Amino acid sequence: MTPYMVKVDFRGRLGRFELNAQFEVPARGVTALFGPSGCGKTTVMRCIAGLNQMDGSCSVAGDVWQDDGHFRPTHRRPIGYVFQEANLFPHLSVRRNLMYGHPRTSEPSAIGFGEVVTFLSLEKLLERSPHNLSGGERQRVAIGRALLSQPKLLLMDEPLSALDQMTKDEILPYLERLHGTLELPILYISHDMAEVERLADQLVLMRAGRVIAAGPLHELQADLSLPLALSRDAAVSLDATVIAQDTADGMARLEVPGGSFLLPAEPLRIGDRRRLRVEADDVSLARERPSRSTIVNVLPARILSIRSQSDHRVTALLGLGPDGAGAKLLSRVTERSWKELALEPGLDVFAQVKGVALVRREEPRT
Repeated sequence: MTPYMVKVDFRGRLGRFELNAQFEVPARGVTALFGPSGCGKTTVMRCIAGLNQMDGSCSVAGDVWQDDGHFRPTHRRPIGYVFQEANLFPHLSVRRNLMYGHPRTSEPSAIGFGEVVTFLSLEKLLERSPHNLSGGERQRVAIGRALLSQPKLLLMDEPLSALDQMTKDEILPYLERLHGTLELPILYISHDMAEVERLADQLVLMRAGRVIAAGPLHELQADLSLPLALSRDAAVSLDATVIAQDTADGMARLEVPGGSFLLPAEPLRIGDRRRLRVEADDVSLARERPSRSTIVNVLPARILSIRSQSDHRVTALLGLGPDGAGAKLLSRVTERSWKELALEPGLDVFAQVKGVALVRREEPRT
C-alpha cells in the first residue's frame, strides 16, 4: 500500500515565511488542504508542482519528483493545475484552450477529449471565445484543460473562491462527479469547510507553515485535540449507506457503523453511499432513552472523551453503539447540564440528534 501514497516533506524559507510541512495521504480521492489564510497551503501546492523549489522530498504513487539529490522540473511533473482564476487564453476558442492541455504525443490518452467535453457539459461552448463565458463556464474549461494534460495528480487551488454562491453551486456537482468517476488523486485547497465536507476524503490541517494533522476527514473532525472539534461550527461527516426509503412521508434511513439515521430526503436508491453532517450543537445527551419525543434519531452511544471549553461548555466525543465502537459524533453541552446528569467518560448514554444534514450529491445541470 505504501507506494500508492502522496508523500510530501518540504522545509525552507520564502522571504520571511518559513515552511516546515510533512504529510502522507492516499494517492486516490480528494485530499483537502485547510487552514487560515497565510498558513502555507498554496506554498505547499506550488512546491509539489515544482514552481517553488525548497529542500525536502515529494513522491506520488512511488514516482519520486524530488529528494535530496534530485529535482524534477515543473514541465516534467505529470500534474494538472487549476487556479483561483481560470486563466484561459483569450485569443483561443474553448476547443483550442482545451486542446492546449492535450499532450503532443502518439501515446493513447487515459482521458479523451470527448470524454472530458461530455463529463463537464462543454459541448455547446466549444466554439465560443472565453470572453463570452460565465465565471462557472470558464472554470469548467480550466478543469477540462487540466484533465486533458493527462495528470497523475490534480492540484486545485481554491477553484471556487472567485465565484459567487450561485456559481459555486453550479460547479460543485461537477467536482463531485470528478471525485466519484475518475481514479485520479486530487489535492484541493479551500478556506470553506462546507466545500471540504462535501468533497474531501482526507484532510491536511495547516497552521503557520506547519502541518498539525493529516488523516481521514471524519477522524480529524472528531479529534478533541484539534481546533476543528472546538470551533463554533464543529461537526462530523459520516459516510452512510441508504437502507430504506419511505416515499409516502419523504423519509430515508441511512446506516453508519453502530447505528442509523432517519431524515427527510429526496428519493434515494437503496445501497447508495451518501454523506451526512451532524453538528456538535445538534447532539444532546440523556442517561435514559426518552419515551416520547419529536426527536426521531436517538442512538445508544458511549462517552469516549471530553474537552472543557472556556465558555462553560463541554464537548464530548461519542462512539455509537452499545459498546461505543461505531461511528464517532461530537456533542456540545453546558457545564451545568454535564454536572447535573453526572456525565463522564466511559458512561453509556443516548445521543439525541436534533438535526442531520444530507450532503447533497447530484448530477450537474446541463
